[in-house]
Amino acid sequence: MRVVVLSALLATLTSAASSAPVSFTNGWQEQRLSLFSSNDYDFGTNLGMVSEGSVSIAWTRVARTEWASTGASWTWTVDQSVPATNLAQKGGDDRNISLYFVFVPEDVAPELQNANIRSLLGKDDVRIIQYAWGGNHGANEIIQSPYGPPGQGVTIALRQAGTGSHSERVDLAADYARAFGGETGALVGLAVSGDSDDTDSVIRATIGNLILQ
Repeated sequence: MRVVVLSALLATLTSAASSAPVSFTNGWQEQRLSLFSSNDYDFGTNLGMVSEGSVSIAWTRVARTEWASTGASWTWTVDQSVPATNLAQKGGDDRNISLYFVFVPEDVAPELQNANIRSLLGKDDVRIIQYAWGGNHGANEIIQSPYGPPGQGVTIALRQAGTGSHSERVDLAADYARAFGGETGALVGLAVSGDSDDTDSVIRATIGNLILQ
């Protein structure tokens, strides 16, 4: 009986530990996509972002203990929105805020654990799911990314352009299978972006309480 109780306690503690929110305080870096364009990020308990006719990515590596994650949840708020756009159109795909999940095959993950985002994007076997708040698409529509090699990345439209505050929960494994087929591999990177350069508009947004499961 004591063994059963101890096992249940350990399972509870492990579950609680794995449900801790991802920190936005440490480990995040901005990656510019243009020499003259950059968003303003406020790293803290939440990640705040202001994008004024600009675009860039804030990214971080995922701890090895979280590589097997197959789900995620978070909250996000948009106080000022870009217009609705076509997220499949290269050079016309502004969106309020996107959360990226970067996957690689499990057998190559150890050698890539210190790679930066540009190095990862240059690998043929990297797969990226981008959940977006923006555009004019139907909920959960999968859109092939107009950037990078064909089949490397997809955007999943969660919410159309507009303001508000919402909580999200996604099944990474199921969405990966829908987008690419097969299993996710290792989740090695996360990124957040805002994109307002094509419409020369302004985004004010926040994301927080990001939990990997």
